[in-house]
Amino acid sequence: MMKMVIATGNGNKMREIREIFADLPLEILSMKEAGAEADPEETGTTFEENSLIKARAVKEVLAAKGAGDTLVLADDSGLEIDALDKAPGVLSARFMGHDTSYDVKNAALLEKLEGVPEEKRTARFVCAISCILPDGTEFVKRGTMEGKIGHEIAGENGFGYDPIFIPDGYTVSSAVISPDEKNLISHRGKALRAMYQELSGKLKKES
Repeated sequence: MMKMVIATGNGNKMREIREIFADLPLEILSMKEAGAEADPEETGTTFEENSLIKARAVKEVLAAKGAGDTLVLADDSGLEIDALDKAPGVLSARFMGHDTSYDVKNAALLEKLEGVPEEKRTARFVCAISCILPDGTEFVKRGTMEGKIGHEIAGENGFGYDPIFIPDGYTVSSAVISPDEKNLISHRGKALRAMYQELSGKLKKES
């Protein structure tokens, strides 16, 4: 069975990817499980560029180990807030420092938006997912989840900026919504399903 290495150490992402790709003929491994850990500097100005930087770095490590026939998947995602000129954007994970808790980050963003009217609190989660095939072919899929920033931190189901983000069509944050329901509407879920369609077609051609 062909192996796919995911350029992440995030257990939540690994679980979601394994669920969506469950029926593909792939053995899905994290960087750590594959012994191919990489931490490249994310110098891109877009989510697409940063996801490719991560995928290429892991692909390089795998090639050096003699495992160049492995698929590599990487994602970059973040929150764009229109009233803050789409900040934190590609700096979402690094906003206020990697080691700063999201409770602190979320509180800081709510403070920045204090007094901003409801109609101007629009925001979106963005996810770009890159895949590199064994032959070096690269492609990227993008997914978004539109919504707005709430006025308080709420919910225990999500992580990151979920507790302050209210998806379109909802009155509660994406950290209140059940994980299964969130996967159906989330930026990462949409990008992963688009990637699934692409990969299922390519893998069928090869089999």
